Order: sequence, then structure tokens, then C-alpha cells
Amino acid sequence: MLKTNETQLIMTAVQGNPIYPGASGWRVSHDGQGLMLPGVGGITYNLKVGDSAFGWVADHAEPGVSSTASIEKREQGVNLSYNYFACLGNEARLLSGEAKGAKGIVTGTHGGCEHVMIDFADEVLDVMSHEDKIQIRAYGQGLQLLDYPEVLIWSLAPSLFHNMGIEEDPAEKKLRIPVVATVPAELLGSGLGRTDGFKADIDIQTSDREYIEQLGLHKLKLGDVVALMDYKSFYGWSFLKGAMTIGVVCHTDSYTAGHGPGVTTLITASSTHIQPVIYPNANIGQYLKIGRYRDA
Repeated sequence: MLKTNETQLIMTAVQGNPIYPGASGWRVSHDGQGLMLPGVGGITYNLKVGDSAFGWVADHAEPGVSSTASIEKREQGVNLSYNYFACLGNEARLLSGEAKGAKGIVTGTHGGCEHVMIDFADEVLDVMSHEDKIQIRAYGQGLQLLDYPEVLIWSLAPSLFHNMGIEEDPAEKKLRIPVVATVPAELLGSGLGRTDGFKADIDIQTSDREYIEQLGLHKLKLGDVVALMDYKSFYGWSFLKGAMTIGVVCHTDSYTAGHGPGVTTLITASSTHIQPVIYPNANIGQYLKIGRYRDA
């Protein structure tokens, strides 16, 4: 097993609420059409980890429950701490409402709107309200690989890390990480240049549908693990030949120029210490038994 510093990490509670679905009015698509569609936010009943990231009559739709700390408290850093400390694979628990005590799993973070997405079972979604309180056992920020100081990890719970099928190649000093697909640098869009990759996501541009299909990226599902080629995300997303970032598809496609399915950053290295290995079932839903994989 890869050696980590997980026993030295702090586990703390952060608290938020399901947020209302956003309505921004008319938006112009990359091909000049006026659209008014469901987008970020909300308690979404029929979109889950394991569903396609494409084909929905929506824009940047988030699976399951989209949550945030109080918008009014953003200046106090409350929402920043909620978004930053919550890690993929962390346990969430309802503190109020008809489903009080029910548990879910964090599945992604979304930049700009600063949302944390959480998977809950259908019977919990059925009785959840936007006033319900959600507490997350935040655990994972600061996770390090003791034998790979060149590799940086963001927003990843140790339990999920150990379930991702990552294998060590000691001879070449590489980590072999299962991914569904690799994404070439020229397709990376919204999010570039941001310095808050630790709490956000970066979009795969999809305005060139022919190229997307040629690469097989139109088959991506929410929760899929992907490799972003020639990109590092140590202090924000930037191009660096030979670098690599591993992330998880966190929201659906977009019609807006420079946007598309979002990827939450998990693992990055600016050298050749990461080697992606294509594995069709590399999805956090499979690893955590959530979303469409809950009863599999």
C-alpha cells in the first residue's frame, strides 16, 4: 500500500444547506442561440453519478444535492471553508428534516458557484428540503504520498484514494492510475488561470463535437476519472508539457463558449510520476457504491 500521512490529517465538521437551483435568464450558446435552461444548484432527482455527462436539456447541471454554506457569510470565509475542506469521498449527514441522520457521500466541487455536490439515496432526496442542514466530516486536505513528494493531492478523502486502484511502479518511480479517458490540453477551457483549483473545477470544451466524438469523450459519465494531459494544478491550472492532472467529472456539458463537463482536480504532478491507464470502469460511483452503482 502506498504510504501516506493520513494519520496526521485533521477531521473536522463543515456545515451547509442544499442550495436553490440557479436561474440566470437568457444565455447565449457558443453557436449564437438564446437558451434558458436548468443549470447549477438544486436537489436533482434524476441526475446521478454514473449518468452520461452529455445529452441533458441543461447547462452545467450538478448530480444529486448541490450544497453551499450561507451565501451571506462568504465574506467571512464560511463558504470557502465549506467548499475547500470537503473532499471527494467524505461522509455527509443530514442534521435536520424528515430524513435526519441519513448519510451521503461528497462527489465533487464546482468553481464559480462554489458548490459541493453530494450523493444521497432516492428515499432521502424524496423528503429533503432546501432548509435542511448538512454536516460533512471533512477529511483529506493535506494528504501526501510520503514516497512521492512531487505529486500533489487535492480534495481527496484517503478512503477513496485507496479504492481507486492506483498501483506503484517502483522501478520507474511512477503511479499507474486507472482513468476512463485522457483529455488533450487544447480542450481545457473555463477555469484556466484560476488560482483556486483546490476548491473548483476545470471544464472540457465541447463546442467541437466532431473532435469530442473522435476522442470518445462524448461517452464520459459523471464520476468518471480522467487524465488532463500537459496540465498542472499546483497553484491553479496552467499548461506544462509533460505534466498531468487526474480528476473526476463533476457536472454535465454546457452550451456556453469555452465550457463543457467539469472536472474536479484530485492528483497532479509536473513530472512523469503519473501514468494513466485506460480502464472503462474507473468511476467513483463504482468505487463508493453510490449513484447508479448503489445497488450494483
